[in-house]
Amino acid sequence: MNTNEQFEHVISLCRDLFEKKLNDYGASWRIMRPQSITDQIFIKANRIRSLETKETNKIDEGIKSEFIGIVNYGVIGLIQLELGYADTVDISEKQAVELYDKHITASKELMYAKNHDYDEAWRSMRISSYTDFILTKIYRTKQIEGNEGKTLVSEGIDANYMDMINYALFGLIKLEYEQE
Repeated sequence: MNTNEQFEHVISLCRDLFEKKLNDYGASWRIMRPQSITDQIFIKANRIRSLETKETNKIDEGIKSEFIGIVNYGVIGLIQLELGYADTVDISEKQAVELYDKHITASKELMYAKNHDYDEAWRSMRISSYTDFILTKIYRTKQIEGNEGKTLVSEGIDANYMDMINYALFGLIKLEYEQE
């Protein structure tokens, strides 16, 4: 498989889980403020780092499920930035999936452009580096949130969410295709 096919495959894993959870819970995440989404992504990335450094884990879920969670919460973060948070669930499952597709496509297109310029350098990286980069993006996002979304010269929260999504997708590709 080439990079585009691998991306489409791991995105389909993420989207499938997003739809199943949407069916179970509805768009209950609509009440989450962006800061809470950033913290949720932090929890997932921190758990990955913990699993990477500890010899055992006590919860029977591995790194793969956490990377999927980072992708999906990253997309949710982008949706929340676009719509603002709500006090109630105010969108249908269909609307939520349409917004998911819109934002995952934008993130994927950003990855394709960067991948062209960086010549697939991510393939030579370690999964643990993706984890560290995601954590760095989270701390940057928290700083920007603390600055009320204002930056002097840096990209905004949306660009950081997109980068987190793409690093998590790189991790998923590595995990899915490590034998190749």
